[in-house]
Amino acid sequence: MSIYFFNSLTRQRELFVPLEGRQVRMYACGPTVYNFAHIGNFRTFVFVDILRRHLKWRGYELLHVMNLTDVDDKIIRDARAAGLPLREFTERYIRHFWEDADALAIEHPEVTPRATDHIPEMVELIGRLLRCGCAYHSDGSTYFRIASFPKYGVLSGNKLAGNIAGGSARVEADEYEKDDVRDFVLWKRTQPGEPTWDSPFGPGRPGWHIECSAMAMKYLGESFDIHCGGVDLLFPHHENEIAQSEGATGKPLARYWLHAEHLLVDGRKMSKREGNYYTLRDLLDRGYSARAVRYVLAAVPYRKPLNFTLEGVEAAERRLKRLNETVRRLREAVPAATDRLDETAKAVADIRQSFGAAMDDDLNTAEALAAVAHLETTVNIALSRGELTEAAKAAALAGFDDVQTVLGILDPPQPAMLPAEIEALIAERAMARKAKNFARADEIRAQLAAQGIILEDGKDGTRWRRA
Repeated sequence: MSIYFFNSLTRQRELFVPLEGRQVRMYACGPTVYNFAHIGNFRTFVFVDILRRHLKWRGYELLHVMNLTDVDDKIIRDARAAGLPLREFTERYIRHFWEDADALAIEHPEVTPRATDHIPEMVELIGRLLRCGCAYHSDGSTYFRIASFPKYGVLSGNKLAGNIAGGSARVEADEYEKDDVRDFVLWKRTQPGEPTWDSPFGPGRPGWHIECSAMAMKYLGESFDIHCGGVDLLFPHHENEIAQSEGATGKPLARYWLHAEHLLVDGRKMSKREGNYYTLRDLLDRGYSARAVRYVLAAVPYRKPLNFTLEGVEAAERRLKRLNETVRRLREAVPAATDRLDETAKAVADIRQSFGAAMDDDLNTAEALAAVAHLETTVNIALSRGELTEAAKAAALAGFDDVQTVLGILDPPQPAMLPAEIEALIAERAMARKAKNFARADEIRAQLAAQGIILEDGKDGTRWRRA
């Protein structure tokens, strides 16, 4: 199947063609580990996860690199406030990030390099920029000379109109205002109390932008297929990555640039001051499930702004409960024996094709979830009519497997076995019902319900499920 992405670099929807056969090399900007990641961060990480899942589902071999930024201004500030060495401080938040990612069913990339483990690669890249005239020293720091790169602005459209060129205006902060387009720092001179490394151009530490370029090219080469992240990184971070990488190599850094749009909360920018700032842990503490949060983050196509509300999470909880119940009933269903034309199997095949086509169209998760709802309705109708054939059941299960593989929103299948004491109680209840001892049968049902085991009596016998 053909996959199309909207490429931020060309501002066009384009057919995806990897540089090398079926191998896809992809870089995604990871977390800056000075605090817990918030749901705006995870909107981007869920988008990247769905992107990688879809590419693998379509048969591509993926090499996905996501950096861990473990040195920058904010990290140094907060590590100092906590009275901890940089490594010890960041290790805590790296661990918390992976715990949250696992709860959200986000797959781990193949390579997750830490910035502080790649200082030599950054120093080497800065050396190349100095040698080609794209960088210069000033007051103990080293800067990228924007005037040396005529293509600057190719990604963002910022063409430096009205800005000072030639290195007479410089920015040393890791983050700065979006309209403050000036020569940016590659290597920062040593400051009292800050971590420092030796280099040929003096002691100091790397600037934020050079970190991603060095790590991306180390693991993916000087040119690779996809670079992705949040739209907030498009400028200046990704623009600066292009300038310094291509300034050093003369080669395109990435062929496709994909950016997830902003997340709002209750229609407003997320802010602690506004009281609408949430981490995943905040939501779990309120009793919401991680799967419902993932569903909300995945439901709106990545290039559209997402308005996150608690009411939306509650609706997702209800939606997933119904969906998972349909899948459970499907797994346990005894297929009907019939020689009639299997319209359900044909309908399911068409729905599976619609799901794949929606995802191939720039990861259109809204259309894909519409196909999931159609699949759910089709299965429930066949189950209620007793018309679910063996072929239709197999096709529907495969369809829901597709959904889980690509979107990761369903509950994992429950284990088929129960503890021996639970099995014994179910068997005792069956005997009590046969003996018309309904009081004892009801007592056992209530006892099992208190342990999270729900019994359902039907024409095919008694089935169980977990609450």
